[in-house]
Amino acid sequence: MKRIKGMIVAPFTGFTDDGEVDLSKVRLQKKFYKDNGIAGAFICGTTGEGSSLTMSERKLLFEEWAKYKEDDFTLIAFLGGTSYKECRELALHARDCGLDAVAVTAPYYQKPSDTSALCAFCAEVASAVPELPFYYYHIPCLTGVDFSMYELLQKMDAAIPNLGGIKFTFENMMDYQLCLNFKDRKYDILWGRDEMLLPALAIGAQAYVGSTYGYHAPVYNEIIRLFNEGRISEAADLQLIANRFIELLGKYGNGCGKAFMKAAGLDLGPCRPPLDTLSDTRYASFLDDLSKLPFEQYRNK
Repeated sequence: MKRIKGMIVAPFTGFTDDGEVDLSKVRLQKKFYKDNGIAGAFICGTTGEGSSLTMSERKLLFEEWAKYKEDDFTLIAFLGGTSYKECRELALHARDCGLDAVAVTAPYYQKPSDTSALCAFCAEVASAVPELPFYYYHIPCLTGVDFSMYELLQKMDAAIPNLGGIKFTFENMMDYQLCLNFKDRKYDILWGRDEMLLPALAIGAQAYVGSTYGYHAPVYNEIIRLFNEGRISEAADLQLIANRFIELLGKYGNGCGKAFMKAAGLDLGPCRPPLDTLSDTRYASFLDDLSKLPFEQYRNK
């Protein structure tokens, strides 16, 4: 099974001004990411507003991203997490498109009662595409499902032959480290908190998925380089710079991610409700805040 290394971007989904998916943006995004050292894309996830997309829209996006597949650019299809039958249908489409892997999150309305129930849900989806690596996407701040991933991983290891690993978007570093070292690092445990990349590197992370890599990959590339050279204090200084940028996401809301992309030179249009698109006034305020940070030095180009 192909192992995942390096930075994987969580791409935004481009929309036209009237709110339709803009497939023409995918080609531009792929080039923009790869030119800045990105090793793959996690398609239609949280950042891509996947839960706000229709089944047909997600299928079209899978097809479009598949056009730009390369051996050194991994494409992971996020399938959702509420209906296992819908997830299976999307998994089959991802396979037919030639994508590299699939992922699901925990059902977030009718929630699983324990890790056994969650494992059974994941196994139902994974079994649809036994030839593709399957990843569980752990993001309890949005799903409200917060079980021990180490416990879940042990159960999935026994139940899912095509298990690839876990996309781990949570702050529990102990749980993350236990998963990372399970059975001599058998699985890819993809780190999902951009604001804590340096601590994750310190305990062995080798693959990372995040939205801010889509416009600030250079600062993270430098953090990784400095860490590998043992220059930890300098790497920490750059992690702080990255987190100053991330602070603006809290100030301006989720729609601010596309504002960052626009400021970096790739306009992906508005967000889909319920996410807010920054008004002209708020975008101007955002640019003013951005001007006080070393944005030009560290943005994707």
